[in-house]
Amino acid sequence: MTTADDATAPAHPQFAAALRELGLDVEIRRFPDETRTAQQAADAIGCRVAEIVKSLIFAADGVPVLVLMDGASRVDVERVREELGAEEVTRADAKVVRETTGYAIGGVPPFGHRTRTRVLADRGILEHDVVWAAAGTPHTVFALDPKALVSHAGGTLVDVREPSA
Repeated sequence: MTTADDATAPAHPQFAAALRELGLDVEIRRFPDETRTAQQAADAIGCRVAEIVKSLIFAADGVPVLVLMDGASRVDVERVREELGAEEVTRADAKVVRETTGYAIGGVPPFGHRTRTRVLADRGILEHDVVWAAAGTPHTVFALDPKALVSHAGGTLVDVREPSA
């Protein structure tokens, strides 16, 4: 018999606590090899890379902001800047990512962070029935309906992906 705690045992403890707080019962999949990149995660899961949701931290005028983006796309920093009305938007370094979220790059989940951060969710993630995201470590992922994922993350839907060539 497995309990809810057993089901979330492979997740990062901070993320497992967030799942309990949100009343979410999701299966956490653990992989022996790291799934730090969207491609590594898609290969391990057996899904398309676009079904992976990347949780990326940027700094907008020095203030951290989380951008949720599908794994096949890149964030257009200029669109993020315009969306936020910021002077400058840059990619946050590893130290800022850990301080803001409580997680290391490659394992940042879309919610369950150490601090409350503004969240922008690219509309493209809604194109899928199910999406996969990190569960707090580079070895763990979970699946969720994309609308529920955006809702639990407190995200605002925006168009911030780089245009396709």
